[in-house]
Amino acid sequence: MTVAPSVEQNNDEQNKSRHKFSGQLAVLATAVLWSTSGIAIKVNIWHPMVIAGFRSLLAAVFILVVRLVTKTRLNRQNERFPFWAASLAFASCMICFITANKLTTSANVIMLQYSAPVWAALLGWALVQEKPHWEHWGALVLVSSGLFLFFRDGLSAGSHLGDAISILSGVFLGSSSVFLRMMKKGSPQDAMFMGQVIAALVCTPFFFLFPPSFDATVVISITFLGFFQAGLASVTFSYGIKRISAVQAMLIAAAEPILNPIWVLLFIGEKPSLTALAGGIIIIVAVVSSSLITKYREDKEK
Repeated sequence: MTVAPSVEQNNDEQNKSRHKFSGQLAVLATAVLWSTSGIAIKVNIWHPMVIAGFRSLLAAVFILVVRLVTKTRLNRQNERFPFWAASLAFASCMICFITANKLTTSANVIMLQYSAPVWAALLGWALVQEKPHWEHWGALVLVSSGLFLFFRDGLSAGSHLGDAISILSGVFLGSSSVFLRMMKKGSPQDAMFMGQVIAALVCTPFFFLFPPSFDATVVISITFLGFFQAGLASVTFSYGIKRISAVQAMLIAAAEPILNPIWVLLFIGEKPSLTALAGGIIIIVAVVSSSLITKYREDKEK
C-alpha cells in the first residue's frame, strides 16, 4: 500500500527547492558581478594599486554596513593563524588580480586565475595533509598544458609579467581557500572582510605616490568595483554558498571566465589570442572535470 505524501512533506520539499534555487541565483549573480571586473578596471586610468586600494576600501565599507544592518558580529572563535593567513592571501589575490589586468588581457587574467582549485589541492596536501586524488594530478597535467599554451608564443595580446602575476593571483586564491577550510570554528566571512581591510591599508601609500584624478568614468568605475563587483558580490556569494554544494557553486561560477572577456571585447574591443583562448579552455575543462569526478567519488563513498 502506497502512502500519499503529507501536505507537510510537500511543503518541505517545495521549501528546499526554493532554498536551493535562491542559492543558485545568488551564485549566478555573483559570477556575473565578478565577470565585470575586467571592463571596470580597464576603463579606469588610475595606477593599479590605487584601484585595488579604493576598491577594497569601498567593499569593506559596504560589507561593514551589511554586517551592522544584519547584526553580524566578529566571530570570537576565529583561529589566529588560519584567519590571518586567509586574510593576507585573499588581500594578495585581489591586488595581484587588479595589477595583472593592467598588464595583460582580461581573458588571460581570469582564465589563469581559474586554475586556483588545482593549486588549492596541492597546497591542501602540504598544509593539511589532504592527499590529492588521481583526478587532481590529471587536472594539474592539463592545467600545465594550458599554461604552456599561454606562454608559448609570447602572448602578443598580453605580457609575460601580467600572465605571471595572474598565475600568482590564482595561487593566492587557492591558498586562501585552504586556510579558510582550516578555520574549523571561525567565520570565513570575517577573513574575507579582513582581507579587504588589509588590501586597502597596503595600498594606501600609493594614493599619495600616484594621486588619483577624478572624472565621471573613474568615479563610476571605482564605485561599481567597490560597492557592487566586490562588496555586493561577497554578500551574494555568502548567501548562495550556504544553500548549494561547493561543486555546484563552482560550476555556476564558471560563467565568470566565460563572460569576463566577452564584456571587455564588446566594450573595449580587446581580443585575446587564439592560443590563449585554447589554453584557457583547457584549464576550465580540467578544473570542472576534476571537481565533478571528486564529487562523484565522495557520493559513492557515503
